[in-house]
Amino acid sequence: MDSAGQDINLNSPNKGLLSDSMTDVPVDTGVAARTLAVEGLTEAEEEELRAELTKVEEEIVTLRQVLAAKERHCGELKRRLGLSALGGLKQNLSRSWHDVQVSNAYVKTSEKLGEWNEKVTQSDLYKKTQETLSQAGQKTSAALSTVGSAISRKLGDMSLLSTPTYRVGTIKSKVVGDRENSSDNLPSPTGNGDQPLSDHAPF
Repeated sequence: MDSAGQDINLNSPNKGLLSDSMTDVPVDTGVAARTLAVEGLTEAEEEELRAELTKVEEEIVTLRQVLAAKERHCGELKRRLGLSALGGLKQNLSRSWHDVQVSNAYVKTSEKLGEWNEKVTQSDLYKKTQETLSQAGQKTSAALSTVGSAISRKLGDMSLLSTPTYRVGTIKSKVVGDRENSSDNLPSPTGNGDQPLSDHAPF
C-alpha cells in the first residue's frame, strides 16, 4: 500500500481511510455469525426459536421482579415481627449447612474419612504412639504432682517461720540451747546445773 494514497491531514474528513483497492472486500460479521449458528435450521425454525428465546428472557425478567417484591415483603414482615437480620442469617446458615450435610459430596467424603479414621486407629503405629503419649502424660502428671507437693510443703514451712510462736520458740532455743551446749559450763539461773529451769522462766 502506498502511503501517498492516504490522506495524513488530521483535520481532513478522509483521514486514515484506506485506498480503494482495499474496499473491495465485503465484510458482514452479523450474516457470517448467523450463518454459522443457524446451519441446519429452516428460517421458520429459527424464527420460532428466537421468539421462544425472547419469551423466556421476558419471563426471567418478570420472575426477578416478582422475587425482588417478595423479598421486600418478607423483609417488611420480619421487621414488623421484630426478627433481626442476624436471626435470618443464622437461619440461612443453618439451612445451608443442612443442605451441605445431605449433599452427595459431603456424604461420600464423610464415609471416606470414616474409613481412613478406622484404618489409622487400627494401625500398630497409631496404637504405639497412643500408648507412648499416655505414658508420657502419666509421668508428667506424677512429676507435676511431686513438684506441687514440694512447693506446698516449702510454702507451709515458710509460713510457719513467719508465725510469732515459731519466732519465740527459736529465740528460746537459742538462749537456752546456747547455755546448755556452751563449753563454758556456766551455772544455770537456778543454781543447780543438773536441774532444768523452773516453769516460771520468762521464756
